Amino acid sequence: MTPEISYILDTFFALFAFVLIIFMVPGFAMLEAGIVRTKNVTTVLMINTMIYAFASLGFMLVGYSIAFGSFGSDSMSGWAALLFQMAFVGKVINIMSGGVSERAKIIPLTFFAIIMSCFLYPTIVNWTWGDNMLEGTFLTLSMYDLAGSTVIHSTGGWALLAAILIMGARAGRYPKDGSVRVIPASNIPLVTLGAFLLWIGWFGFNGGSVGSIASKENADAVALTILNTNTAGLAGAIIAGALMLLRYKKLDITMVLNGALGGLVAITAGPDLYTIYQPIIIGGIGGALVVFAVPLFDKLRIDDPVGALSVHLVNGIWGTLAVGIFASNPTEGITFLGQLKGVVVVGLFAFISSYIVLLVINKFMNLRTTHDEELEGLDVNECGVEAYPEFKRAF
Repeated sequence: MTPEISYILDTFFALFAFVLIIFMVPGFAMLEAGIVRTKNVTTVLMINTMIYAFASLGFMLVGYSIAFGSFGSDSMSGWAALLFQMAFVGKVINIMSGGVSERAKIIPLTFFAIIMSCFLYPTIVNWTWGDNMLEGTFLTLSMYDLAGSTVIHSTGGWALLAAILIMGARAGRYPKDGSVRVIPASNIPLVTLGAFLLWIGWFGFNGGSVGSIASKENADAVALTILNTNTAGLAGAIIAGALMLLRYKKLDITMVLNGALGGLVAITAGPDLYTIYQPIIIGGIGGALVVFAVPLFDKLRIDDPVGALSVHLVNGIWGTLAVGIFASNPTEGITFLGQLKGVVVVGLFAFISSYIVLLVINKFMNLRTTHDEELEGLDVNECGVEAYPEFKRAF
């Protein structure tokens, strides 16, 4: 194959993967819109739209250069490489925004999206996938993270944890008697649609991260990566459903879907490194972790409407460590300690920097709505447009 044909194939592959990843934009939007109450649906959709617009533009203009040093690629069009990397950035912030739904204001979250996409996330990418400004220091990272179990999913999860600690829980979520008030999803079909759009997007997310498809070896690597990605999602859904049936005698579709997403997050660090059987274990554990983590966060009174901490933070950590367990290869620089070090360094930076930025933003403009606005619904006060105007709003 000539270099020119290889260049064309890899450019097309990156553009196709980009399109698949962008399916995750409506994926997050639909999942969150279905989880929240009808009085907050328009606000959730607006936040997702603002994140996609501002985060993408911020990363293109500022963040990409911090992450990778300069535009350009020898193996494909530099514009395709930019688009592919740009597709990732919004997902970090989507993870965070979904977990603070129903009490977060649009404008402050948009400011955070700009700062995250321009500076915080690109710094983490620089340490792991990019120029590596930590090279030669005691903090030098050797973590293997193909598509971002830690770089993307845990980063978004740590930012979410910081936001929840600052903003607190939704009104009435945790009554004074110590119980947990269940706030049911408003539209289960939308939740299901959103989850499956995310699942489809994951094939571009992980498969595209292989970087090339223009040879037999690379084509096999892409196919194995996508196969293992799907397998982990299947295992996560099955195990989550089985555990729900054993523990509660009920099959909760939202938990089963989150179990699938947990398996997908867990496999994201190393889907190209495993046999076709290991993802069953990794994804299955990911689904189990979601089932156990969701009630644990509620016991800690950490209010996360979509279960993003359980899916993305917990399984981002698990998936990164799983590489060190199932694919340890010291000759290639892959060790459990190296994976653990990456989790800790990225986690500390992501949490501390996000907490500081959110705290500063909160000093100038409140991150969350007032109690009365929250009870009335954010759609009326934030957007002036209700998603379901013919319905009586539920307080």
